Amino acid sequence: MCKSHGFALWTRCIISAVVLVPALARAEVIVLNSTVRDFQIAHPDFEDSVTGITTGLVSATLPADGKPVFVAAPGQGGITNATTFSQWYTDVAGVNRSTTLPISLSETAAGSGVFEYTNYSFFPIDGQLFGNEGLPNNFHFTLEIHTSFTYRSGQSFTFTGDDDVWVYINRQLVVDLGGVHGSTSRVVNLGSLGLTPGLTYDFSLFYAERHTYASTFRIQTGIAFDPNPLPVPEPTAPLLLGLGVVGFLGAIVRSRSIGDQSPAKTGR
Repeated sequence: MCKSHGFALWTRCIISAVVLVPALARAEVIVLNSTVRDFQIAHPDFEDSVTGITTGLVSATLPADGKPVFVAAPGQGGITNATTFSQWYTDVAGVNRSTTLPISLSETAAGSGVFEYTNYSFFPIDGQLFGNEGLPNNFHFTLEIHTSFTYRSGQSFTFTGDDDVWVYINRQLVVDLGGVHGSTSRVVNLGSLGLTPGLTYDFSLFYAERHTYASTFRIQTGIAFDPNPLPVPEPTAPLLLGLGVVGFLGAIVRSRSIGDQSPAKTGR
């Protein structure tokens, strides 16, 4: 398209190419916002025994509230019972404290369509919430991610970590790595799940770090997850009042400004 159109056009084409090529080559990043809940070492489900991988601890289908349910016998997988487990992924005053943690999945190479997050020392809340409780790291926390994705043929999902990891796709349990154990990997080929290409499906991941002294969290996937932005908090009453006052003062200023610009009145 730049042929025989003069030096100026050739120059513009060269500049466009220099600008466009790096843009096309830029790797993508998907940011997923997770909720992390900190627990004290005294909680009965944390810092107890190393059970090894224990499957069958949670429900095979994710309930309507989006939280897994403990379905095993009390004590299995180092979990006291269904009541204590229900605290893992729910804010409970005096039992846990929560915060938001962004997880950034970076494309391994520009255009590869493979996204990865790797952290072999995954201690995201050191010195925060309940603190480290005299330990070198904060070892007692849970994490959950909820998002969605459009299924494409050939996608897979790999997780490596410790301790408990449960992944639900389309509300069905596809990764079951319960219990207190060393770093372990699971691969899910989405083609085996009966999904329909082009349709959108829910994705939920539940993780728990329950025991000293290691923590690994690694995701590698061909799924282009939909970003899950943080919810916008509702304005508080004082903020609403403040906005009302600002709006009222603004109206007065605008009224005076209009009055100053209007033609002067004349007597008759």
